[in-house]
Formats: sequence, structure tokens, C-alpha cells
Amino acid sequence: EITVRIVDAEEAQSLNRGYRRKDYVPNVLTFEYGEISPGVLGGDVVICAPVVEREAREQGKPLQHHYAHMTVHGVLHLQGYDHIDPADADIMESREAAILKRFRIPSPYSS
Repeated sequence: EITVRIVDAEEAQSLNRGYRRKDYVPNVLTFEYGEISPGVLGGDVVICAPVVEREAREQGKPLQHHYAHMTVHGVLHLQGYDHIDPADADIMESREAAILKRFRIPSPYSS
């Protein structure tokens, strides 16, 4: 059971500051509930609309594609993927690209 929330910059920064002790406005945050029943993950994916809109514009991407990417990115975090070190980032980015490809969305990591 996953909730996807679209929030403004103020709420995103407040959540980031309150839960992660980081004082900036992120594009996406993930809050894991853990396994709510056997084989079923639970959590919140919080997407900051102004940041995603700005990033899509700056990167020349369709807004819908960037929202899809941020949603996939957040859900992968719920599944235990991370991008702290380069090897893990490569794995996560590859998985993101593969999932987005199924929806005919180009890889966000190719130029």
C-alpha cells in the first residue's frame, strides 16, 4: 500500500528538515512503513511539484515523464534500492530506466 502525495516547496522542506535533518527542498522523499502484510510494502512517496516542474523545464523533459521518474524512484526506495554509493546508484538508475522503458519513457540518465 503506497500513497503518492504531491506537495508544495514549504511542505517538502519541512518534511525533509523534520525527518532527515536536511534543510533544502527535495524533488522526492520516501517514508517506508515496512511490510504491512506478507509481501506487501507500505509507504509514502512525497513529490515536490515546484521542484519537479523546474527540473523538467531545465532538463527539457515532458513534465509527465519527470513525474513518472520521481514516482518510480520513490517506489524503488521503498523496495530497498538506494543511490548513496556509485555502485548502488548504477543499479538503481538501471532499474529506473528499465521500468520507465515499459511505459515508453526514455531513460532519464541518457543524454
